[in-house]
Amino acid sequence: MLYFANVTVDPGVRMAAGELRSVSPALIAVGFGLEIAALYSYSLLTKAALGEAGHLVSSWRLFRIQMSTKALSSIVPGGSAAGSALGYRLMTLSGVPGPDAGFALATAGLGSAVVLNVIFWAALVVSIPIRGVNGGYATAAISGVIVMGFAAMLVFGLLEGQGRAERMLRWIARRMRLDENRAAAAVKHVAGRLEELAADRQLLTRVIGWAAANWLLDAMALWVFLRAFGVSTEIDALLVGFGLANVLAVIPITPGGLGVIDVTLTSALVGFGLTRSTAVLGVASWRLAQFFFPIVLGGLLYATLRVGPWSIHRRDRLGRLRDIAADEAHNPERALDFAVRFGHRPHHDPPLDGGSPRNRPAGR
Repeated sequence: MLYFANVTVDPGVRMAAGELRSVSPALIAVGFGLEIAALYSYSLLTKAALGEAGHLVSSWRLFRIQMSTKALSSIVPGGSAAGSALGYRLMTLSGVPGPDAGFALATAGLGSAVVLNVIFWAALVVSIPIRGVNGGYATAAISGVIVMGFAAMLVFGLLEGQGRAERMLRWIARRMRLDENRAAAAVKHVAGRLEELAADRQLLTRVIGWAAANWLLDAMALWVFLRAFGVSTEIDALLVGFGLANVLAVIPITPGGLGVIDVTLTSALVGFGLTRSTAVLGVASWRLAQFFFPIVLGGLLYATLRVGPWSIHRRDRLGRLRDIAADEAHNPERALDFAVRFGHRPHHDPPLDGGSPRNRPAGR
């Protein structure tokens, strides 16, 4: 990764210094605003996934919880469930029942990933007939279509209860020297979650809507940051590069896809005709707002959950964010393990008195 970055990105950094004078401060501010809107959309996605339990916690508190979890996820090793575990703890301390909190966090994560892949696939379908397949883009585009098509067939096979799909997955895992039982459990879990989502049309609509808003606002922010340096990118090209970078970032190599997104997206934009210096500046500005700014903002908002007028009632049970990150580094839990533990819809018994089982006041 370091070698690839040195070859593809570093020359652009050296050439970009002179272009900083032409940047539009107003568009930079708009880009930051769009990123905040994207982050808020994700907290509304989580709130929608809470269902009836959503009224137990306010949107403002849920946004602060979401930003706290994002900050933690961005500073711990890739693939860790530290952010989800912190979100679960903060939501339960805010009065949300544990099963509801776990289901919402798992559903939001899965729904967001599925929608991202749909956006990427749609962008590929539009882009390939228009632009063809050329250079490095050809490999990425064709590989993306093949991998996503295979994944869709595999999940469909598991949803239908076909043993052939699981046997195929286990065969692939053995050839790649992976744990075949863990791989099968992972895909079965995703298939089961998709089946639960498909059974609840209202929940599915809300999850898709807010997940799409989150990703599209994020992509729009990228377009604005590039525009701030004087270039406009075609929407299909932007979404292909954006989707490819974020899909690859799912591989748990670095926290928040650090380095993976930057190098992949810069290379994709250059392949679509941008100069290397402009691509480097645009992507760097976007990542400042999309990755580094939320770490600072999340740390500050986590502090408001511990102290002050908007703090959580049982704030004495909350440690410092850096202490939580240090604990996670020594005792990590994988994201899949968290999802398996909490990712199923809770079943609430009807109240004996005929009233609502959830009558506690909403969190501030």
